[in-house]
Amino acid sequence: MLKISQRFFSASSRVAQQQQQPLMIKNSRIAASVILTRGPQITRDATPFERAYFDYKEKQERQASAVFPQDFYFKKGSVAERRWKEDVQARDAAMKDQALSLTEAIQQQHIDQSSSTPPIQINDRITQADKTNDIKKLDRALTRNLYLIVKQQNQWQFPQTDLQANEYLHEAAERYLKESCGKDMDVWFVGRQPVSHYKQSPSRKEDTEGLKIFFMKARVYAGQVKPTKDVSDFAWLTKDELVNYLSPDYYKAIKDSLGDL
Repeated sequence: MLKISQRFFSASSRVAQQQQQPLMIKNSRIAASVILTRGPQITRDATPFERAYFDYKEKQERQASAVFPQDFYFKKGSVAERRWKEDVQARDAAMKDQALSLTEAIQQQHIDQSSSTPPIQINDRITQADKTNDIKKLDRALTRNLYLIVKQQNQWQFPQTDLQANEYLHEAAERYLKESCGKDMDVWFVGRQPVSHYKQSPSRKEDTEGLKIFFMKARVYAGQVKPTKDVSDFAWLTKDELVNYLSPDYYKAIKDSLGDL
């Protein structure tokens, strides 16, 4: 845990503690920020190489497997036995055809078997939010990590606030996340150590104050952002999309702390 000890406070810092002003250390303000992540909701599509490898391993295992005792599991002449034999025939055909995978053979067999009954409807992996590019929705990019960024003072960044005297970084990050984005999100902070930091130099020559931002990591499991007056806008973006919103130096400081999924 990063906590500034009381013995390092100057007289001005003690005054800041009483007035709840931002904490200054070596002419730099200390800020706490939170990288809030929504993890992937479904597995990604396998690549052609991965599909070919999985099918190769599956065929190897089937070739080396022991004989299945069908008389023990299926009643002779039953519907279950007939369907099992049809599955075996489909698998045997796929074993002889290198271009046909076992999975595809069984799927096609089940479609043929269910011709007399309504087929199973598989949900689309592309949601309505994906089609409309609604970056405020959490049900988009279901195979990727999404990260919350907010617009504060006309600048896109992760939710960020100045660290108050005698306050832990994770406490400040959690406090401001609730203050700026509402209390309706189920959030878990991964740890109490920052995963990255960014040092921002004074924007003007006459300014003497710099800014040191420490990023905490957290995950959201339910709920949605309800922005307050501190936030004029928000977005849930993938790592690739963040490049178009964050400043180059800012993104460079945190990109290695972001997952590529």
